[in-house]
Amino acid sequence: MSQPYDRVFNFSAGPSTLPVEVLEQAQKDFLNYQGAGMSVMEMSHRGGAYDKIAAKTEADLRALMGIPENYHVMFLQGGASLQFSMLPMSFLPEGRTADYVITGAWGKKALEGAQLVGKTHVPFDGKAGHYSDVPDLEGLTYTPDAAYLHFTSNETIQGVQFQSDPTLGAPTVCDMSSDILCRPVDVSKYAMIYAGAQKNMGPSGATLLILSDAFLQNAPESTHPMLDYRLQVANEARYNTPPTWCIYICGLVYAHLLERGGLEGVQKRNEEKAQLLYQAIDGSEGFYKGHAEKACRSTMNVTFTLPSEELTELFLKEAKGARLDGLKGHRSVGGCRASIYNAFPKEGCEVLAEFMVRFAQNHRLAGV
Repeated sequence: MSQPYDRVFNFSAGPSTLPVEVLEQAQKDFLNYQGAGMSVMEMSHRGGAYDKIAAKTEADLRALMGIPENYHVMFLQGGASLQFSMLPMSFLPEGRTADYVITGAWGKKALEGAQLVGKTHVPFDGKAGHYSDVPDLEGLTYTPDAAYLHFTSNETIQGVQFQSDPTLGAPTVCDMSSDILCRPVDVSKYAMIYAGAQKNMGPSGATLLILSDAFLQNAPESTHPMLDYRLQVANEARYNTPPTWCIYICGLVYAHLLERGGLEGVQKRNEEKAQLLYQAIDGSEGFYKGHAEKACRSTMNVTFTLPSEELTELFLKEAKGARLDGLKGHRSVGGCRASIYNAFPKEGCEVLAEFMVRFAQNHRLAGV
């Protein structure tokens, strides 16, 4: 099955696939953005042309996610990983505790950042179960008067995902880097949402921040300028030069998703894509084994193992020959990982599922 421009099916965990229509529009605008006489990469981040790009990008995201007016939207730098430190530096004061729910590698990294700043408590850590499951967030025991509660909505490495928004007492902060925009979200249930752009929104280089004004009031009046949420809000996230090209691409993605029916349609397509692969795993009579428990399987990152390391290497080699790229699993889990973010085409999941069925049949029959 040929792809436009002879593209492969890219299962990379990130940076990842972008909509072809978005890439085509960016290509069209590349040398001269809508008569501005220059590329978006060349224009002033304080000029009128870029002002319009930034305003439309934010407006489309607000419409897409239903972001309330009392929430600030910013694009910062440093990746989502910078938020592992920036968050506790502003919102974990001395004498308070922050709760961290750990369901995989990224949640663990976020906790490690907070531990360098102040006191933390872990209501749940899935390490004993090899991070194959997620808890009922509303059934955990949290620190009374916690400064905030942090969790990761989708773990790319382990392929586990929370399926709904929690209602919790403490200010809730969520790292949605790998599944933002994959389904409708009730933003009002969160004090802060952050996400790297390079999975579902655009190229690497920007981190989306959605921050409630009420939570912002808990931040200190001043801190190091680039790490100061108040200063960033006051300067519309343009205290320094923002990643303008990345923000422009994100804006094209948001407009593309709105044109295709919004996040309800996105969720339906994602579930259909993931189901194709999970059916191939479940129907393999044990040849493939999914890492995540069925109740929390990710629609973004499908993780699975094969009977042996030799078969895994052969699977990856033959898959790449079939133009199925980026399927190698993370070293901590092993096996394979198919990252099928929003822009990944359903046809790619169909091709991979068929490949998986054939590979299992061939090597089961051969007794390998």
